[in-house]
This record gives sequence, structure tokens and C-alpha cells, in this order.
Amino acid sequence: MNRTLSVLVATTMLVTPALAEDLSVVGSWSSLPLHNQFEAPFWTETLPAASNGTINVAMTTHNQMNLGVGDVFRLLGDGVYDVGMTVADYAVADAPELEGLDVPLLAMNATDARAMVDAARPMVEDIFNARFNSHVLAIAPYPPQVVFCNGEVNSLDDLAGKKVRGSGRMTTLFLEALGAEGVNVAFSEVPGALQKGVVDCAITGAGSGYSAGWWEVSTHLLPIPLGGWDSVVTAINLDKWNSLNAETQALIAGEVSAQFEDPAWDAAQGALDNDIACLTGNGTCTSGDARSMTLVAVSDADFAKAREVLVSKVLPDWAERAGADWAKRWNDSVGQVVGVAIGG
Repeated sequence: MNRTLSVLVATTMLVTPALAEDLSVVGSWSSLPLHNQFEAPFWTETLPAASNGTINVAMTTHNQMNLGVGDVFRLLGDGVYDVGMTVADYAVADAPELEGLDVPLLAMNATDARAMVDAARPMVEDIFNARFNSHVLAIAPYPPQVVFCNGEVNSLDDLAGKKVRGSGRMTTLFLEALGAEGVNVAFSEVPGALQKGVVDCAITGAGSGYSAGWWEVSTHLLPIPLGGWDSVVTAINLDKWNSLNAETQALIAGEVSAQFEDPAWDAAQGALDNDIACLTGNGTCTSGDARSMTLVAVSDADFAKAREVLVSKVLPDWAERAGADWAKRWNDSVGQVVGVAIGG
């Protein structure tokens, strides 16, 4: 009898699946390629399959839930859902030190942007632990934030005196240092603002502008990354993370890195080139019909001026708000990678 019971127990252990984990996931903007091409397939298909059905995911996005973008990580920390992702800049009101993740004009291509993000990641992890009771799983890029103008511009100097919709505090400070006026306009309201002259120019990712039809109300595209790369942080509630066994944690971390984060970065540079082609007709557009915005060449003088403004005004302002400890950590990590020192 004892031998029979032992066989039954062993057989039951072999055929009974591990206890399932249910994850509620809130993604970034549902209309943009990062969500449609990478986030949604990963969370709804790739991860459940890799877990052999032991991880079940229910996914929506913050805009489908009508969440304020500044609430995404606050609610994540409170445990309203398990996993959340959105642009890091949306959370800087709660964590000004987080602005150091995505400094404009330090990375001109996807390779440099990834190196900058990787250097900043230990800082970001500490910020999310302390500020949002969460653990960072991934940091992925939107394409760099470039400048759309409804009217002729030929250089950075031409932004002086113009009203420009920015994308974050650092970008707004940068615009003001150039003599422009930074204006806060919601993304969905930008086309009307450009058409009515409420703003002269606006900053967003080239692909976002293409998808949202900004080419209909803009004439010139200045492809300098004035708004940085708009890094999107994916994080999991820390209590939920700590409740998972080590095997499940390792599975999620490995799959997120290999099947979501790496592919998103690998596609970033090609996406930028394609988006510019789609907006201007310069090159091959694989996303739809090419448009005819004027592509403004960015000169060495523009880059030199931008870097001078960044080093002399924008970064010192951030260091004062974030504090000396964070400025030192930034200098010792990101600054080493990009060759810039705050106060140096």
C-alpha cells in the first residue's frame, strides 16, 4: 500500500503544472509601434509561451484606461496592477532625479543611446525601488524626439522667438536657453495648436508625428534629438516581484531582456531612418505613404551650440534640483560614457 501511494504521489507531481501566476500589465501608448510591435506581443504571447502556460497575462494600456501619464508608476507602486510601463519623463514630478536617464542631445544614434541607458540603469533601479515601490525590468526607446515646425526653419537659431511644444523639463529649459518659448500642449492637441498658431513648432518622435498626422500641419522637420530618446521604463510592483520564486523571476528577467528589450533597441535606428523617409520622402518609407516635409540639415554649428547650452545651463539646473549625490552618480556613470561632466 505504501509503495502504491508513493507511485501515485510521484505521478501526480509529474502531471500537475506549477501554480500559475497571474500578471495584470499596463502598457504604454497603444497607438505607437513600441506597444504594437514589441510590448503587446511579448506580454500576451511570448512570455506566456515561454512559461509553458504558468504565467497568465491580462494586458491593457494607460491610455485605454484613461490614466494620467503621471499616475502610471504611482498606481504601480500601490499595487493597483502588477506591471506598468511608460515614458520616464512622465514621472519626474515625483522623482526629479529620474531626468538624468534621458538627457537630450547626448546620444545621436541608437547605439549611443543604449550605452547611455545601460550606464544609468543602476540609478534608475534605485529610484524606482525608493520612489515607486517597484523593480525595473526593462528600459526601451521611443525614437528620438525631433522638431516639427509649421513654417521655415534652417537651423537651431531659427527657433529663437518661436513657441515650441516641448517634451519634458530638460527640453523646455533647453528651448528657453535658445530664446524660444516652451509651451505645454498635450500630444493629442498638437495638430490643432500647430494649425492655429498656438505653437510654431512641436517636439515628438518622428514616428509618432507621422502616425498622428503632424505632417499635415507642419512644413519643416529638424532631425536633431532635442527631446532625447524618451526612454520607456517597464517595472513590476516590488511586492509582487518579491512574491515570485527565484525560477519565475529568472524566467521573466531573461525573457524581457532577450525577447523585448533587445529587439526594441535593435529596431530603433532603422525605425528613425524609416520615419524620416516617411515624413520627407527622402529614402524608402515602409510604413505607408511618404509625405513631403522639408528635411532641414543639422550643421556642426547646431550640434556645438546645443552641447554648449546643455552643459552650461540644462545639466547644472538638473543637478541643483536632484541634489549633489545624484549629480555625482550621474558623472560617474552616464557622464563617463558620453564624455560630459556636470560642473566639469
